[in-house]
Amino acid sequence: MKRLIFLAPIAFFGLLIAAFAAGLGRDPTKLPSTLIDKPLPSFDLPAVRPGDAGLKSSDGAGQPHLLNVFASWCVSCRVEHPVLLQLKAQGVPIDGLDWKDEPTDGAKYLVDQGDPYRLAGNDRTGRAGIDLGVAGVPETFVVDSRGRVRYKVIGPISPEEWAGAIKPLMERLRAQG
Repeated sequence: MKRLIFLAPIAFFGLLIAAFAAGLGRDPTKLPSTLIDKPLPSFDLPAVRPGDAGLKSSDGAGQPHLLNVFASWCVSCRVEHPVLLQLKAQGVPIDGLDWKDEPTDGAKYLVDQGDPYRLAGNDRTGRAGIDLGVAGVPETFVVDSRGRVRYKVIGPISPEEWAGAIKPLMERLRAQG
């Protein structure tokens, strides 16, 4: 009995180390999204830019597009921004969701950094982000022509991520119609 009492903490510690070791082998940017192959949650957001129409979940219907979640206060969004501007120049349709931000701050960010978005909506309360499962910014969703989420990127889109995963998926989605 004394031997069991002595071995129990050692066994527990061994299991704890094994669990931590298993976790270290996982890429935190590859978290599964519960939205994959499901429709975008419904949202209707006011405009970030004065005079614009805002952003609705149904705005991208009919063509594959990216939905990029950003914020003016986000450092990683500034890292990703040149990639988004390049994608816009290549004709990639991108909508923006300004998350937990004041519309004036989001608008100033787009003026200062350049504007890669067709449409941009402000989610000041974060409600639409919660429905999308956003944990932080930036996050980007690939949405097909039927409004279904097909892929999710957590963190900045790199040129490698674009070329290796997102671009081929967008081309397949365009070919499917």
